[in-house]
Amino acid sequence: MAVQEIPRSTHGGACTCDDCPHGAREEHRRAVAAFLEKREEFAAGQGLPAALSRSAGASRQWVSDELTLSARAVADRGREAGHSWLYLLSRRAVLALWIAAGVLLLVQVGTALGAGWSSARTAGLLAALVLVALLTVGSRAQSLRGGLLAPLVGEDNRLSTSKAVPSAWLVLIAFSALLPALRLAVSAPGPEREALYAGLALGRALPLLAVLALTSGVAVLVRRVVSVRIMGQRLQKLPADRPSGADLLTDDAGRGSLADAQYVLVSTVVLAFAAVSLARFPDRLPRLPWALALLVALSAAVYLAAKYAEGSRPLVLSVVRRREPGDLDSAVRPGDDIEIRGVGFVPPGAQTPEMLARLVVRIGTVHVHVPLVPVAGGFTNPSDAVLTVPVPAEVEPGRVDVQVVTAAGVESNRCGIDVAE
Repeated sequence: MAVQEIPRSTHGGACTCDDCPHGAREEHRRAVAAFLEKREEFAAGQGLPAALSRSAGASRQWVSDELTLSARAVADRGREAGHSWLYLLSRRAVLALWIAAGVLLLVQVGTALGAGWSSARTAGLLAALVLVALLTVGSRAQSLRGGLLAPLVGEDNRLSTSKAVPSAWLVLIAFSALLPALRLAVSAPGPEREALYAGLALGRALPLLAVLALTSGVAVLVRRVVSVRIMGQRLQKLPADRPSGADLLTDDAGRGSLADAQYVLVSTVVLAFAAVSLARFPDRLPRLPWALALLVALSAAVYLAAKYAEGSRPLVLSVVRRREPGDLDSAVRPGDDIEIRGVGFVPPGAQTPEMLARLVVRIGTVHVHVPLVPVAGGFTNPSDAVLTVPVPAEVEPGRVDVQVVTAAGVESNRCGIDVAE
């Protein structure tokens, strides 16, 4: 019996089909709504089993486990929605390229009404079509990885600023080189051909090539610096669910980054200058003043220095026994809660509940998962500076070391405490 396939265009936003991008996003929204509802319910003290209501430790652990399972479901649905988003983006990016080529055709026809058609206009249209066709082929080959964005996505599944900037310069230079190349293919020997060759002279192209080489070198150095710092546990990196345009201007936590923003801003301004120069003189490579090339170099140096300076290891400063109001001061014993104070426990990009649930504290030889303690709108535990965990009964009395393992797998320093019987 033949099964008729339903076209994707007939699927609405509430579709729940597994293979439908709209369905993946809808499932993610439902998972997020279910998690938020459960978190708010637990924060209000509701939904606890009656058998656990008399034990604060047992109820806290049960709530944490329930929230962890729900957070994992949200993360799984989020990753599926991210793949669907990339699939749709790759198709829309190809469509946008051809629309841009059509707009260029309309602009050329409109401006040629008074001045007349020329070989330069024909070369411009052919160069745009060739470039768009090449990008379309590359996009189709990587449609499941983001299409046109695939070369710009870093190892952490975010758009990479260091890759986006040289890619933009590469596209501009490729287009500006195609224009005179196509005109040379049809031009006869004479002054016009000599002028086209003069427009490709090294002296004219040197600042442009220097900017391309510089930005490409920065991309390679940034990847090397990040890899070395991750391997040396001096930088914590966590993957994102999907890339976003905001990644070009923000850090892994979604906060605005001055280094990234100034690099993108300066590169965009200088790139626009080169594009205007190409539009005015399409028979030669854009003339880029050395002052603007040095401005890009300075911006790239600031960006590279910021990448080298970012990141740190988690650091445990102290471990103390947590005392509830009305409780007596005493030594740390099994069953007590301890408060671990320090910095860097929640690395950038690990603010999601699923990542928070991955935090582990090693007390001696016992691994303790940090419980999620919900409040209205968020969590009181864990946080970037304070972790609260119970001391398990399996911990032997005596001197033991406390160590934090973050969601990125980076281990903190060891801090010793005395556990009494």
